[in-house]
Amino acid sequence: MSRRRRSDRQSFGPQGRLRWTALASPAAFFPLAGRLVRVFGIAGALLIAAGLWVGFAVAPTDHQQGDAYRIIFVHVPAAWMSMVIYLALAFWSAVGLVYRTRLAAMFASALAPTGALFTVLALWTGSLWGKPTWGAWWVWDARLTSELLLLFLYLGFMGLQGAIADTRRADRAAAVLALVGVVNVPVIYFSVIWWNTLHQGASVRLSGASSMAATMLAGMLLCALGFWAYSIATALARVRCIVLEREGDARWVRQSLGVAA
Repeated sequence: MSRRRRSDRQSFGPQGRLRWTALASPAAFFPLAGRLVRVFGIAGALLIAAGLWVGFAVAPTDHQQGDAYRIIFVHVPAAWMSMVIYLALAFWSAVGLVYRTRLAAMFASALAPTGALFTVLALWTGSLWGKPTWGAWWVWDARLTSELLLLFLYLGFMGLQGAIADTRRADRAAAVLALVGVVNVPVIYFSVIWWNTLHQGASVRLSGASSMAATMLAGMLLCALGFWAYSIATALARVRCIVLEREGDARWVRQSLGVAA
């Protein structure tokens, strides 16, 4: 029986139902993650390409901002993902702290660089959009400042993990920081409601009609879904790298890589 079939039988029950608890083991999750990376990577590339095409070629020109508004198709999904990824990072950090599962801590570590990337992208595109709209590259607006704080939280999480030699202690310390910093996420989201800021309010609402044209909304949602799929693909690929780094001496790793014991 091949190694892949043995791994699949460990992850699935006798009736073919997925045993989610089995996937908490790096040995069971590693081959599944490898297959999912390609699926989400291709889906992300197609969705992002479709979203950018709709946003830059199909969506109409805004009657107030002209074509400068089109940066919204990158800026808003990037800002959304910067917050969503941090919530996911905090969730896996909490799971790692409570249940002391190695894979949960690895997931938190894998999410941090992608979250920092989207935070930088949101801040950069926001500055590019702010110059023609506000007349300034940067203002100490409540939303901009709290988004900048989010970037520092990501950098602090990664820096704390890198500063502590013991992996388990580093994971626990970074997890505590992640859970403390999660209070910043609702501050970012509700800042335009709580304070009088230059930043415009939400154009997409969970309740009620959107204030955007249908093609604009479609382009932005396609890009958001593409960014989401890209984030999953990169997190899974990075988790596999972390597993190899932390458990490279394990027998199952050598078997998976076809290395002689």
